[in-house]
Amino acid sequence: MGIESGLVKFGSWAPDVSDINTGVSANILNVVPRADGYGPFPDFQAFTQALPSQCRGFFFARNADSSIAIFAGTASDLYLLNNSTFAWTKVSLSGGYSALSSNANWQFVQFNTNVIAVQVNAPPQIYTLGTSTNFANLGGSPPQASYVAIINRFLVLAGISGFPYRVQWSGLNALTTWDNITAQSNFQDLADGGLVTGIAGGDQFGVIFQQTSIRSMIFAPGSAVVFDILRIATNDGLLAPQAVITAADNIFFCSPQGFKMIAPGGYPTPIGREQVDRTFFANVDTANLQLFIAATDPTTTRVYFAYKSQHGTQGQFDTVLVYDIVLQRWTPLKVSGQYLTALARPGLTLEALDAIAPGIINITGAANNGHGAVRLTLSGLTAGTPPSNTNLNIENTVTVYGVVGTTEANGTHRFTIVDSTHIDLIGSTFTNAYVSGGSIGGALDQLGFSLDAISLASLVQLAMVGPTNAVGFFTGPNLEGTMETPEQDAQGRRVFVSAIRPMTDAPNAAVSLAVRDTAQATSVYTAETTVNQIGVSPIQGGGIDTRYVRAKVRNPYGSVWTYCMGVEPEFRLTGTV
Repeated sequence: MGIESGLVKFGSWAPDVSDINTGVSANILNVVPRADGYGPFPDFQAFTQALPSQCRGFFFARNADSSIAIFAGTASDLYLLNNSTFAWTKVSLSGGYSALSSNANWQFVQFNTNVIAVQVNAPPQIYTLGTSTNFANLGGSPPQASYVAIINRFLVLAGISGFPYRVQWSGLNALTTWDNITAQSNFQDLADGGLVTGIAGGDQFGVIFQQTSIRSMIFAPGSAVVFDILRIATNDGLLAPQAVITAADNIFFCSPQGFKMIAPGGYPTPIGREQVDRTFFANVDTANLQLFIAATDPTTTRVYFAYKSQHGTQGQFDTVLVYDIVLQRWTPLKVSGQYLTALARPGLTLEALDAIAPGIINITGAANNGHGAVRLTLSGLTAGTPPSNTNLNIENTVTVYGVVGTTEANGTHRFTIVDSTHIDLIGSTFTNAYVSGGSIGGALDQLGFSLDAISLASLVQLAMVGPTNAVGFFTGPNLEGTMETPEQDAQGRRVFVSAIRPMTDAPNAAVSLAVRDTAQATSVYTAETTVNQIGVSPIQGGGIDTRYVRAKVRNPYGSVWTYCMGVEPEFRLTGTV
């Protein structure tokens, strides 16, 4: 296959193999697969206030009223998100926990109204939604464990302290039953296959990962053994404990052999072989596999594998591999963060959103205004009435939160501006002396996400804990996306390319060519040109004569577009030398 007239489509991203006349593309970045080519991927936008330190585990649970409870773990504590202020409240067991090792994370599951959190340095922790104020040790003396899953109606633990080859489960529907007798609670020591390195749950069956074996774990009602534990793969395992995710009833994971999938009742099937596996293993930092984290976005048919590259920043992943389950295609993203997960955005009132909007004003005092109402002293304002660098002069109400002492000030109030550092809260009654703290929310029109997203509060979406410890969603401007065609040649002839027509709805697409004269040479890129009024990008200098050529399309950061299919080249064949 040589260079073609008409549409040259962008190929599937498969950097493991040569792209010379193979129909695959070696260079794709910051886009996601579509049936007609590629589409944009939005940037990260923070949604919460920052955790006190680096995130080492993340989870959301649904309360009985369908509201959301969001938990996060650091090296030594557990936190719950305040859905009104988006600040984090410590909910650790009294006294906290022994610090996680540098290569470990917390793991969480929800069992009815209970959230279970595990790490090997502490007994399994339980938090009952709606009643608990802090995590507590799970009753029944369960073992300390690194990994947790729910299989059928059993809580299953693995990576057990002192018993690294063991898998142990609670009683049926009995979280605090661990005597290995009652309600079918029991354990199984695995005779071979090495240490247990992870576990994935499911309705009727789960999967146990070991260093050199993978086993299914199938509930067998009425059987004395409780679970049928059967080997489904030898000389295979799980590369990292967090590098496994269940999506569309399938289990997706990365083994030491590459990326794979297990269908219900099936066996591991490669999904990255001769596509991305070699590239991944050449790039991943194997000394920091705690940052190798799998996630899914239920709003799409994609799974995501985040990892730290060998040259990435310590404590952060910097690359995400995207796999589209339906299209069976991959793409890479250059995204940095601490933890990748799926999250439902908490439902909020507009008043609650004030608390997280930019332009927050600090409160430094509260007193009686002389007429019985609360007068607040504000800091950091520019002189003038109204203050010139705040939004107080355009807001009808303010939301006050976090005041200690004069707690009657907290809430939403109409107000009047007294001067550049004071406002009075209309209708309030001053009662309690001011102690400390307090803030006024910022401007809603400066929020980093659309208010339309709040209507999707219960919809689970891909989320991330970003580099500064704050949680957010991928709702920002589109990342800069680059796509290259497979490399083309003219079957021994030279070719002169004069212009390229990019097939995209991006209004400011920039086009260049990667050219070389031999398969042994390194490609050189021409200068970029943008599309003209007829949708064509002329090649600078009138064109270029070459033997091997790729077309590159770059859609700049923030560009609004939906698809990019490929290019239509304008060319003619020239000589044979």
